[in-house]
Amino acid sequence: MNLNLNGKTALVTASSGGIGLEIARALAAEGAKVVINGRTQASVEQAVAEIRTDLPHAEMIPLVADNGTVAGCNHSISQVPEVDILVNNLGIYEAVGFFAETDQAWQQMFDVNIMSGVRLARHYLRGMLKLGHGRIVFISSESGLSPAPEMAHYSATKTMQLGIARSLAELTKGTEVTVNSVLPGPTRTESVEKFIRNIFPDLPPAEAGRRFMSENRPTSLIGRLIDPKEIGEIVAFVCSSRASVINESCIRAEGGLVRTVF
Repeated sequence: MNLNLNGKTALVTASSGGIGLEIARALAAEGAKVVINGRTQASVEQAVAEIRTDLPHAEMIPLVADNGTVAGCNHSISQVPEVDILVNNLGIYEAVGFFAETDQAWQQMFDVNIMSGVRLARHYLRGMLKLGHGRIVFISSESGLSPAPEMAHYSATKTMQLGIARSLAELTKGTEVTVNSVLPGPTRTESVEKFIRNIFPDLPPAEAGRRFMSENRPTSLIGRLIDPKEIGEIVAFVCSSRASVINESCIRAEGGLVRTVF
């Protein structure tokens, strides 16, 4: 599908690996100039090289910045003052019992998962509204609708993202700017695979993944981990003009894991 993103500039936070990398790859494949963001020069260069292998003519802007901090967001904005597309993908998670979740852990989860997106949206949305067009996508999680007891602080931030996206979407009335959330389910990223290995250390990776889905996420209708590329393609569509009537939506890309109608 031709999503006609030629001439669009997209900032995807935390795009040097995992879901962010595949979102960046999908946007680049559709013609967007993509800002590849990571916390280290090495990780950003590696991501750029990996995308370049598949897409030799892709336009990319390397951006080394920790957007989980005020200084990092300020640096990103100074380096890339305007974008047509902002994908707030940066996020951290931690599996730990509620009584072991310290104030510091809660604060860090809030600073990274919430304030990174708030700070960047506060800047870039203003420019989008002035021009009358643009896209903001928050990468939330099925945990935002179905909170995980072993990740209360993470789940809370993912639910909060949905509220923020709704509030920002209200500001876009009468424009061609949209603000949406995409909610992936368990996705086969390096960090998730490591998490699963810790649960099933004696099993081969493929078998561990199947056991995790059947025992820890039994309501999933697809019964497997999601490929990060599947999320990337969904986000690219949401960022295109073909999704012009999708605004303030929670797009569930979790394989039917959440048992709700809405």
